[in-house]
Amino acid sequence: MLARTAANLFWIGRYMERAEFTTRLIEATIRLDSLSPHTESSNTWASALAVVGDGPMGDSGGAVTSTRARAFLSLEAGNPNSVKSCVGRARDNARAARNRLTQEVWEAINRTWLTLGNRTNPGGIQSTVNLVEEIKAETRGFEGALQHMLRTEANWFMRLGTMIERMDNTARLLDVKYYLLLPQGQEVGGTLDRDQWMTLLHVVSGQGAYRLIYKQALQPWLVADLLIYRRELPRSLASCAARTVALLGRIGAVSGRQGEADRVARRRLDRFEASNVDTLIGRGLHESLQKFVAENGEIDAAIARQFKFT
Repeated sequence: MLARTAANLFWIGRYMERAEFTTRLIEATIRLDSLSPHTESSNTWASALAVVGDGPMGDSGGAVTSTRARAFLSLEAGNPNSVKSCVGRARDNARAARNRLTQEVWEAINRTWLTLGNRTNPGGIQSTVNLVEEIKAETRGFEGALQHMLRTEANWFMRLGTMIERMDNTARLLDVKYYLLLPQGQEVGGTLDRDQWMTLLHVVSGQGAYRLIYKQALQPWLVADLLIYRRELPRSLASCAARTVALLGRIGAVSGRQGEADRVARRRLDRFEASNVDTLIGRGLHESLQKFVAENGEIDAAIARQFKFT
């Protein structure tokens, strides 16, 4: 496979995963915002922006409002991490790698783009919720189309991009909750704190998983355990780390390219297997998550070098 094609496929996976995550984040933040005191509304949306980066919105100044934040996260062309920007980039990469995609995968990406169309404003809350539901349905279609592809390099590179992006998103989401989210003066373990944890689980489709695995009241350290160490949850860091190692192994076996990315990914997985949430919190969860995000960036760069993306 040409390196340029491999890069296109990898970034299709990253951009489509980022679009879906941001869509879920918007939906969950709307829910949380409706439960929060009016004075905390700006903090609720500021926390969502902190997960994905506020970029040009933070540079523009002005108060963070629900209207501005929803538009910025969903349809803002100047925001490289908005849903519309991510889907547009995924579509550009898909066009460049069209001969390696199935018709179903291409149509799923293209339908997602057409759903966004020429929209520049998500409208009111209900209009935004409707848009979110449409995009969620289309991104599920993309995931379903991937399931029906042959298990070859094209599928593996897209899934590898998905895993790298998913790990980054989950780590940032958990770090923001632990480090930034609870407003000053609010009680840890209070109603707002509980609602925020439930919202976080909603973003990663982890509410049902939490009840099945732990069978007890919501506890922050158990949420951290679920999102970091429990491989049963597809969006957990440990699950994504294991799948990254496996995907790199499959690609390497076919392409003959094995090296730095494999070694760094394996070392990271070994650390997950040798630790637990208690030791991680003891070392400092914020610091550990920040280190993980930085290491994930190193693996991303190592993948680009190993497969000569640039």
